[in-house]
This record gives sequence, C-alpha cells and structure tokens, in this order.
Amino acid sequence: MPSGPETTAVTGPQDGDAGTRPVIPAASLPADPGGDGTAGAPRAERDAQDGRRPGRLRRIGAAARRHWPASLAAAAAGVALALAFPPYDVWPLSVLAVAVLSLVTRGRTGKQGAWFGLAFGFPFFLVLLKWLNTIGWDVVVGLSLLQALFMMVMGSALALTSRLPAWPLWAACLWVAEELVRDRQPLGGFPWGRLAFANTQTPYTPLAALGGAPLVTFAVALSGALLAWAAWAGWRLAAEHRARPAGARESAPLARRALPAAGAASLAAAVGLSGYAVPVGTDAADTVRIAVVQGNVQQPGMDFLGRPMLILNNHVEATEQLAADVAAGRVEQPDLVIWPENASDLDPYKYPEARLAIERAVAAVGVPVLVGALVDHPTKEGYVENQGIVWDPVTGPGASYTKQHPVPFGEYVPFREQLSTFISRLDRVPRDFWPGDHTGVLDVGPARLGDVICFEVAYDGIVRDTVNAGARALVIQTNNATYGHTGQPEQQLAMSSLRAVEHGRAIVTAAPSGLSAIVAPDGTVEQVTEEFTQDVLVGELPLRDARTVADRVGAAPEWALAGLGALAWLAVPVRARRGRREENAARGDQGDGAAGAGATP
Repeated sequence: MPSGPETTAVTGPQDGDAGTRPVIPAASLPADPGGDGTAGAPRAERDAQDGRRPGRLRRIGAAARRHWPASLAAAAAGVALALAFPPYDVWPLSVLAVAVLSLVTRGRTGKQGAWFGLAFGFPFFLVLLKWLNTIGWDVVVGLSLLQALFMMVMGSALALTSRLPAWPLWAACLWVAEELVRDRQPLGGFPWGRLAFANTQTPYTPLAALGGAPLVTFAVALSGALLAWAAWAGWRLAAEHRARPAGARESAPLARRALPAAGAASLAAAVGLSGYAVPVGTDAADTVRIAVVQGNVQQPGMDFLGRPMLILNNHVEATEQLAADVAAGRVEQPDLVIWPENASDLDPYKYPEARLAIERAVAAVGVPVLVGALVDHPTKEGYVENQGIVWDPVTGPGASYTKQHPVPFGEYVPFREQLSTFISRLDRVPRDFWPGDHTGVLDVGPARLGDVICFEVAYDGIVRDTVNAGARALVIQTNNATYGHTGQPEQQLAMSSLRAVEHGRAIVTAAPSGLSAIVAPDGTVEQVTEEFTQDVLVGELPLRDARTVADRVGAAPEWALAGLGALAWLAVPVRARRGRREENAARGDQGDGAAGAGATP
C-alpha cells in the first residue's frame, strides 16, 4: 500500500481479495511496509531548500530510526531461530522465526528487505555458531557476518516477491535457494543453520525421505510464510472491521471475510502435518553387532591432543577392556568395532609405536576395527590425509577412506602464503589436509558400511553418494573435542538423525570425547554417551539395502524449488515494467479522450 499523509485511505481489492474493500483511515494501519515513509519528509524538504541531497549517513540514520521496531523484530526472530537448534531444541521457533521475517519484509523495497535480512541473519548465526569462541570471538563474528550476507540477499528477494500472488510459496522457495548457495559457496560452503537441521525429530522430519533436507526446509519455510499471510490477513480484517461505521458492523459478513486468514492458517498446519503421511523405512535386511569405542581426550579446546600417543592409548585401553568384558561373558562378542576420527594421533604407517598399539587392541578384541587416523600423504610432501582405516586382526590395515571435504581454516588454509603474514593464528594449522576422491564404502567385517568423516555429514551430496554406492549403514567418525560442552556436538548429532531418515540407514556416530551414538533408521537416538568420558556402546545395527525416494531423485528437488524462487524474484521487475506500461497507456487514452472532448463544438 502506498505511503501518504494520515488522511490517505485504502480502497479496492488487495492481495487477491474479492470485491471492494471499505475505506480505511491510514491512521488505523501499521507503518507502510512498502513505501519510503513520510517521517523523513521534513528533513528532505530542508535539504531540498538548501539545494543538496541528504547525505548517505543521514539517510541511513533516518531509515534506522524509522524502521527500528521492525529491525528489532527481525533480530529477535533471528535469535529465536537459533534457539530452535540444539542444544535448545525449541523447534517450533523455526516456523515462528520464518513467519516474523516474512511479515517484516512484506511489501518492503528491495533495500529495506536486505537490511531486515541482515538484521535477522547476523544475530541468528551469532547465537548458533557461538561454539566457535573456543577459537576466538572474532571468528564467531566474522563467520556470522559472512553467513548473514546470504540472508541479506534473501531478505531483499523476500521483500520484492511479497508483491506477487501466492507469495508464501515463493518465500519458501527462496529459503531453499539461499541454503543451496550458502551450502556450496564460498570454499565449498558452510551448511550449518539450515532450517532442516532444526527439525530433525519433528513432524516435518519424514519429508526428508522424499526430497532430502531441502524438502524439509521448504516445508518449514512454507508453514512460516503461510502463518505470516494468515496474521497479515487477520490484522487487515480487524482494522477494516474497526473502521466500519457502528451500524454497519452487525451486517458485515465477518465470518466470510475471515476465510482467507483461516484458510492460510489451516494450510500451514496441513503442511506441518504432511510428514506423518510419509512412510519411513526401518525394516532390516540383516543386522550386525557393533561396539563404538570412545576413548576420551586430555582436555577440551584447541589443545585437546595432549602429549603424543595419549588419545591412541585411551582407545587401546577401552578396546582391551571391551575384550576383557567379552571374555568374562559380561558383553556379547561384537562383529566389528568403530573408533572415532583422530583416534590415532600419530600416523600408524610411519610410527611403529602407533602401529603396534593398534595391532594390540585389534588382536585383543579379535574382530575388524575401523580406525580413525591422520596419515601422511604418500606422494604430496607436507600434506596429511584424514582417514578411516579397516584394521583386520589377521591381515592388518586394509581398505581406507580419505575425507573428501576438509574444513577451510580448520584442516587447510586457503591462500596460506598471503594470509599467514598478518594472521598468526593460522600457524595452528601447520599442514594442509589433502582431500579424498571417492566415497567411503568399506567392508568392515560382515558389514558394508559408509564412512563419513565429521562435518561431511552436513553436506547432502557426500552422504547421498555414499548410500547410493552401496552403504548398508553409515558411520560418522568425528572429533568434537575442540568444541566440547558448547552445543556443537548436539548440533552435529541432530544432523545424523535427519540423515538416518533421509536415507533409511542406521547411523553410528563415533567421537573421541563424545557425543558418540547409535541412531536407528527412523532417526531415533537409541544410545548416546556423555561428553569427556571413556565409554563403549554395544548394540545391534540394522543393515538395509532399500533406497529412499530422496536417494533416487538426488538434488533435483532442491534445484527445482530454488529455481522457482529465483524465477519469482526475476519476475518482479518484469511485472513492474509491464504495470508501468499499462498505466502509461491508460493515461494516454485518458488524455486523448479529454483532448477530443475539448475539441467538440
């Protein structure tokens, strides 16, 4: 609606409402979300009298003063979205946060929408990623700001597409588009903070089996945008009702006019409940008995490694205790054992003491062990590989998987030569990790497992490719010791729960310091350890061969939904130009008619 003085009235159909709306005094409406606002007019008039345009800082300051309530609402919604994620797990806030952002961007200009997107995104990532403060708060702030820039672009797109019919649909598609880009760029992307990862054990979760994490994000965003639509329509209805003359209120068909708001709210609820209609496969073709060893580390934080061989000896000790429990009949013999990422802090191929320690543990338990180890690259001097190695009690080390997606600035330093000159902290990553070039499908004893290492669980393609390559269950070897007691391990475990449903696979998460867990194919966390304790989990792991619809269709739903959002965004200026041409043509016709009327004698 256009901005104007307090005597301005709104008439005519709005947002597809049938019929003619009654006149509503502008004083009864909220601050116009789409106009430039008149609050700055006196300042602009004075500047015009001075013969100069308002300065940029002055314009920004005026805009900030004019829009501070909406900016505050956007920031609060960003914080609320962060609280939807572990360790807080208040998942309904993910829907509410989307609704609030949809409301504050509705009808705004592209620049205003961008500002509200930034005001939403920055506090969201600041709270979500605070676990990075173990490295430094400057890292938290810098990465949060970088990620918020994607939200800024989305905010602009949300504002512009809110003028289109069916705008909640385009809003949901734009959330998928934002995640698609952010998950891939820059430097391979950073998928943390996806709406799907806040809904890993909610009514939306089963949708992952149909379209993966992007479909869950789409459904959550669509519910939130529909709630925003319902709230907006309901507010307008209340404002119109108050503006009617007293005698007209009784005869007004209020129930009929409330149908759009009620319909939007009902549709939001239907989308939220749609996951219950999706079957989640849990039937096992076979089972295998596993043991997950959590050896523990010396201390949390950046210096978790302690002295050399400490972490390895912890895992050897826990495995030998497992073997003793088996021999005493206290625990049933497992078919295989899983060690976490970095369980061997020395290269077992290079250091004999590390190899002998591993061989002692494997011989004691008498079954294959999947060992996480850092291994020097065989041909690239100065590089290291993050591997999972199948270690057999008879034949020794065999097949291995090398992590495909090393973490920038954690496992390798982009532009090291240039950045190291003024960022001394990068010296804490002395060697760069070399990426692997194939999926981690490994035969570990009687089980064909898919190995995924640490942050790779956040990337759709890596996990999906591993399942499609033949993995009957998934293993997430991880090391969260740097981020112990920060909430990060809980966030990563939630991703495992979603992946279990998405691919119909049981998942084993193995961490040296926790959280280690066994997750069923329906996403239920069946067993989980405490952080910074030495522990062993033993249980039956279902093995499955059936692939989900999500495995078969791959990234197609994500690209299709994101493409729809992009097309809607691109359609806005086209629609605006067409509207201006039609308006100019109508004015021309009126001018010709008036001229003709004046020429008639």
